[in-house]
Amino acid sequence: MDWVPYCPEMEIGLGTPRETLRLTVDGRLLSRSGAVDHSAAIAALPLTGGLDGYVFKAKSPSCGVHGIARYARGDQPADHSGRGLFAQRMMAKFALLAAEDEGRLNDPVLREEFAERVFASARLRVLFSDAWQPHELVAFHARHKLQLLAHDPARYRAAGRVVAAAGSAPREASESAYRDVFTAAMATRSSPGRHVNTLHHAFSRIARGLGRGRREDLSARIESYRRGEDPLSVPIAILAHYASDCGLPWLATQTYLQPFPPGLRLRHSVPR
Repeated sequence: MDWVPYCPEMEIGLGTPRETLRLTVDGRLLSRSGAVDHSAAIAALPLTGGLDGYVFKAKSPSCGVHGIARYARGDQPADHSGRGLFAQRMMAKFALLAAEDEGRLNDPVLREEFAERVFASARLRVLFSDAWQPHELVAFHARHKLQLLAHDPARYRAAGRVVAAAGSAPREASESAYRDVFTAAMATRSSPGRHVNTLHHAFSRIARGLGRGRREDLSARIESYRRGEDPLSVPIAILAHYASDCGLPWLATQTYLQPFPPGLRLRHSVPR
């Protein structure tokens, strides 16, 4: 992952240290004294595309995503329901971009969801960076089957229809349609129930290739996850082991088993 540091406040010429900025209830970005309005300068900044994700600065009146103080008059905020002016522009322009507040990434579930979306977006970007062929889109979609099912089964099927028509449809139209439905599916939050359904789907695909003892063990681990006794990493690790040990090529290629680098050590929280 390549990080691209960017500070809109510095981009409009503000130095460090600088006067505190405030977000107003009518959506302006003012200096604390109220003497300078930076709203137009922030609104004129270019918005960078081609990113796989965006981590915004917590509590910032320009970049905060959640709970930003908004002021009407005086030194006491009117409420804490604002969103930073620049963050609002980015998230409106790129509505399906994986975007999160740095503070919220301390939550293991939110951190996992963010990382999953970032790396899924990166794989899609790599696919479409060259003159792709329909068979490559078919393979990409097949590899992401379980991952998409865990997020949005309806959009998985919709994406499948785009893939089926890719051989005869204009290439740009297919690329745009697939990107939209794929990123929308990944933006849909998965749930323990959908993970259980996905795990059972994987189980049904490989059951004939497993002995009785392994079938019973995998089924028990899925049930333990459903009851909230085991984290998702447990049944996933068993599936990954069986994929390599039992020669199950379909399962071995599924991004669901490793949607992000294992060094991130995610998927270890119990369902809630």
